[in-house]
Amino acid sequence: MPLRSLLLALLITFIWGVNFVVIKLSVTDAPPLLVAALRFTLAALPAVFFIPRPLMRWQLLVGYGLAVGVVQFGLLYLAIQLGMSAGLASLLMQMQAFFTALLAAALLREKLGTNQILGMALAFTGMGVIGLLADHQTSPIGFVLVLVAAGGWAVSNILVKSAGNANMLSLVVWSALIPPIPLTLLAGVTSGWDAVGRTLTHSGPGFWLAVAFMGYFNTVLGFGIWNWLIQQHGASRVAPLSLLVPVFGMVSSALYFQETFPPLKLLGAALVFVGLIVHVFGGVWLGRWRAVQG
Repeated sequence: MPLRSLLLALLITFIWGVNFVVIKLSVTDAPPLLVAALRFTLAALPAVFFIPRPLMRWQLLVGYGLAVGVVQFGLLYLAIQLGMSAGLASLLMQMQAFFTALLAAALLREKLGTNQILGMALAFTGMGVIGLLADHQTSPIGFVLVLVAAGGWAVSNILVKSAGNANMLSLVVWSALIPPIPLTLLAGVTSGWDAVGRTLTHSGPGFWLAVAFMGYFNTVLGFGIWNWLIQQHGASRVAPLSLLVPVFGMVSSALYFQETFPPLKLLGAALVFVGLIVHVFGGVWLGRWRAVQG
């Protein structure tokens, strides 16, 4: 991969990692579901007027918008507002890779490789360690919500596979029209309409800069560049770099929020991360080992 493309990929993973800190800052004094609604509103507007609608069934488009907007990000924002640390949230969201493989095996009859099974065993063990060490940085309900959010991400991945060769930037922009209404209604029910109105009318520039960062940089620019890199250099070269997202997320959270990682929690995080590496690269390593043995 050329240096320019590699630097762009690193920039996007950095933006996606730091985004977890931005989420935590944005939901401190605002209804988390409303923040998610605003993020997707900005992701859709004004881009939807300039980018053609993706060539896919509207049912898939709506399903993708609900899975990503309401389940994945709605629950993620809620989990972080309820006490889940930004760093661990960035790591646990990567459980989507395993949930996706399990859903693909169940629904699409895709076979699970030995490396995928081993990676899941390591990651789920690490997840169990983290879950047992719930503290002020890892609330039990936040832990569960993040895992459900990762499940929503996995569902969206299956829907993307079902969509065929739909343009991903078009999919991101047009599907962003779906979540704002249900998220805003849920925000009013869970946080109260006074809180919704107060956020919309009395929030300062810092809040709106955070929402703009999440809507434009994290969503439109991030996915736009990422998909362009995949088209130029192939998914096998680009996709594994997403493993850097939790690295940037955990480092930025540790620096900004002084998030600490006691030995056992660090062990759990390491098991999840090693499981991800085995899941992504293990098939290639196993193939090379068999070639050498054969």
